[in-house]
Amino acid sequence: MNTPTADTLALQYIDYRCTNRVATITLNRPEKRNALNYEMVSQLKQAFDIAENDDECKIIILKAAGPVFCSGADLEYLQQLEGNSYAENLEDSTHLMQLLHLIYTLKKVVIAQVNGHAIASGCGLATVCDFAYTVPSAQFGYTEVKIGFLPAIVKVFLLRKIGEAKAKELLLTGDLISAEKAKTFGLVNEVVPEEELEMRVRELAERLCVQNSAQAMEVTKELIAMVQELPLKEALEYAAERNALARATDDCQSGIHAFLNKQPIIW
Repeated sequence: MNTPTADTLALQYIDYRCTNRVATITLNRPEKRNALNYEMVSQLKQAFDIAENDDECKIIILKAAGPVFCSGADLEYLQQLEGNSYAENLEDSTHLMQLLHLIYTLKKVVIAQVNGHAIASGCGLATVCDFAYTVPSAQFGYTEVKIGFLPAIVKVFLLRKIGEAKAKELLLTGDLISAEKAKTFGLVNEVVPEEELEMRVRELAERLCVQNSAQAMEVTKELIAMVQELPLKEALEYAAERNALARATDDCQSGIHAFLNKQPIIW
């Protein structure tokens, strides 16, 4: 089956649109505080797959409708899981894992526009994005331990992003933290006034579109993910190989030529 591409796509819980090379994926379940259920995770995977394969898209913004970014797992959905077998629960948790891994390893840069609280797996969505901008009133946290659950999947990404000490504070207390503390932890990049959030995120997305090579950003993102898994010597060898390969790309040769000749680089 061919992957669909479109300037706009409306699913039951997700909206997708692409304008001026910036794709916007919107969580659109505000009446449930954009809580995640199986269908919503499926639709997010579909939207990110479309964005990755959309030739008109260079940068992706993940945002949400309503006052809450994402409150985590849908409570009604959690109730349904009580009767599941281990195999059914494993399939379901793998489904969420695949979404977070997809965003983290996506070839294109993803910016989280966090307009409100991001809790549990909702915080996980923000964590796996490459950038996160938020508002002063937003709270962040992984509350799973408070209900006897485990922040197992998001932990893998959180440890990479903010380190063990800060991850332990978040994961073992289950407490919510303010947007400013989330910034000091490295969980978000910027805290901006609510009325400026959309403009600031859009400015970043459009700046990345204009000033950076898509190919270079893709490989840089891949390198960041890969080298952390390798021993030092292997990581350096892998980085040297990617460096050598990059020199032969059209983007690199065009960029160096333009730089040396003091010409504007058009990406």
